[in-house]
Amino acid sequence: MLIKHTIASDPKSFEITSKAAYLKRRDFLKATLALSAAAILPTSAQAYLPQKIEGIIKSPFSTDEKLNKYDDVTSYNNFYEFGTGKGDPLDNSGDFQPKPWTIKVDGLCNNPGEIGIEDLMGQYQQEERIYRMRCVEAWSMVIPWVGVELASLLKKFDPKTEAKYVEFTTLFDPKQFPGQKYPIIAWPYTEGLRMDEAMHPLTLLATGIFGEELPPQNGAPIRLVVPWKYGFKSIKSIVRIRFVDKMPTSTWMQQAPSEYGFYANVNPDVDHPRWTQAKERRIGEFFRRPTLAFNGYAEEVADLYKGMDLRKNF
Repeated sequence: MLIKHTIASDPKSFEITSKAAYLKRRDFLKATLALSAAAILPTSAQAYLPQKIEGIIKSPFSTDEKLNKYDDVTSYNNFYEFGTGKGDPLDNSGDFQPKPWTIKVDGLCNNPGEIGIEDLMGQYQQEERIYRMRCVEAWSMVIPWVGVELASLLKKFDPKTEAKYVEFTTLFDPKQFPGQKYPIIAWPYTEGLRMDEAMHPLTLLATGIFGEELPPQNGAPIRLVVPWKYGFKSIKSIVRIRFVDKMPTSTWMQQAPSEYGFYANVNPDVDHPRWTQAKERRIGEFFRRPTLAFNGYAEEVADLYKGMDLRKNF
């Protein structure tokens, strides 16, 4: 099996397709889906249209940096379940149905069980957190996420003392995820955090963006957001959370272990094998900016890795 890897000199999809074309395509798709849902499809198969989330509170964890535009955030994504191109998630997610949705929580915990997305959004206070997000190819955004602290959900299931890690799994459903019809990576997508990372107050289970429910291309109905790490820690469309005693092998560790380690901390002093990590480009900006250690969250999280060699534990 061949996996296409991009290099720094490759043209990006947003450089090939103009921003205006992206926006026209998005508006056209939205209009088409709305018409289809209202006039063509039966009620049970109507296209999913994210709804406004009520009662959101503002979080003190937010940055005051300028937000990226909604159209940037929802049209330029990594979500291999819908395809490997940055525009594929928007183009190929029109039939995705994130409701009803159930998350199974099990493993080394005293209260294993399930929770529906409606229950999670109804029982837990939804808060808005504006986070800097830096992704694998050294591009970044500032996004107003809505969600709940992961720790608040994990505590409900009472993890045992021997649980040292948390493993996450994405839905496997090739009918809804066209990318899963091909062996691009080993499906289903999996990711993991050390327990103290998972319980850190910055770690978020996101249910929305810009005050609305997550659209499919951004990981509906629930995804992980760990702002001091690379984007590939942000697993989407989660259906299972499992407490384990050994470090889980995440998807990208399995695919390319020499390039992607478990921790995925942003270290501007250590280059990726195929590009520099010293600088990044904010979507919508022309010039690159210096990369910050731990994506600018060093004050909050550096102590989690005290004494560790971050060149070895990458």
